Amino acid sequence: MKYITLFSVLALSACSAVPNKSEVSQRSTTNMDLIALTEQSAPKGVVGTYQFHIKAAGAQGNWLYLNTETDYRDRRSITISIKPNVAAELESKYGQPVETFFIDKTIEVTGEAKRVTIDFMSRGRATNKYYYQTHINVSSLKQLRIIES
Repeated sequence: MKYITLFSVLALSACSAVPNKSEVSQRSTTNMDLIALTEQSAPKGVVGTYQFHIKAAGAQGNWLYLNTETDYRDRRSITISIKPNVAAELESKYGQPVETFFIDKTIEVTGEAKRVTIDFMSRGRATNKYYYQTHINVSSLKQLRIIES
């Protein structure tokens, strides 16, 4: 009888809740910690609210990209990808080009940080070479706010 009780206790303790690595709510996660979490969770992302200091920005087509490092290809960089309609709303809200407005500001972003594969291109075609970046897609103005100017 005591073995059945012991087995039951062990079985139930094995089913206890384990923190979900795909959700992060702390705002103090460093860039490298977040990048490591996205690598561990790939291909799934890591949902949370994050704070970043923006060092660079750029656009490709109508998409806006805010980067935590001056070189977006830097291994330590996290990229905030902003949909065209949200970029237009931000420009209207702040009355300045978004590409320059966010430089040297600290922002808070809520969303899913995800590791994405970036292909190296040659003459407009993808090569067999690639690298990874960590992106957070912003599809709503509610996901982004300025913490420090």
